Amino acid sequence: MASPAATVEDVVALVLARGLGRRMRAESGDGTPLDAAQQAAAAAGLKGMMPLPGPGGRARPFLDYVLSDLADAGFTRVALIVAPEGDAVDPLREYYQGEGRPARISLAFVVQPEPLGTADAVWAASEWVGAHPFVVLNADNLYGVATLRALRHAGGPALPVYEKDELVASSAIPPERVAAFALLTMGADGTLQDIVEKPGQAMIDAAGPRALISMNCWRGDRQLMEACRDVEASPRGEFELPMAVRLAMRRGVVFRGLPANGPVLDLSSRADVSTVVNRLAAVEPRP
Repeated sequence: MASPAATVEDVVALVLARGLGRRMRAESGDGTPLDAAQQAAAAAGLKGMMPLPGPGGRARPFLDYVLSDLADAGFTRVALIVAPEGDAVDPLREYYQGEGRPARISLAFVVQPEPLGTADAVWAASEWVGAHPFVVLNADNLYGVATLRALRHAGGPALPVYEKDELVASSAIPPERVAAFALLTMGADGTLQDIVEKPGQAMIDAAGPRALISMNCWRGDRQLMEACRDVEASPRGEFELPMAVRLAMRRGVVFRGLPANGPVLDLSSRADVSTVVNRLAAVEPRP
């Protein structure tokens, strides 16, 4: 007997929170003012735990806003992909198992033993995901409720597709940073034809102001999960999710492009903190 078709209620979310935060650890060199708690989060590379002052003066970690948007988009089961527990106090686990425990979602922790890349992080969650379709997103990006809801309702593998100049203008992302994202080639039927991770400035410039960009946010299924298991290491020595997507495409998986607009808040470095604080100053997250 065939398995029943997945419904939107079956879709789970994976948040990639295992990264080493190298750019966040590095001094910005631009005199970006951070308070003591923000400096501690930056020094530890804990981008998702960067405290942001909100309404009433209460500081909330950036991840609260990510989880709140997921809840608003209808997700009820979310897993954070995290590092193994160490000897030191783990601020992320301590917060989300204590005062920050979400009220609207069921939150799990999935361990990625080594920081081997985003595809490896997704594969680490294979047992937790099971047969469910899943959405995967970065812990240091805020994509917006509309984009997350569209992925949840996409009905199959999909990704949000951004135009370069609109993304830069709406998100206050430095234009040169786009070269470190992923460049897309889309077919006339709106499906993904190719993806180039970290294409470099020359390729981005050649693609023009309406170059199509991925912000590493995907909806996948078991076939993408298996591609994450099987993908080869990139020239950068990591098992990268965009390369797993390419492998899944070679195996016949079709990814539908969902036209998307910014802003996408990007909390990659210390220089981003003031922009993110200003954008979220009036927002009260309710994860």
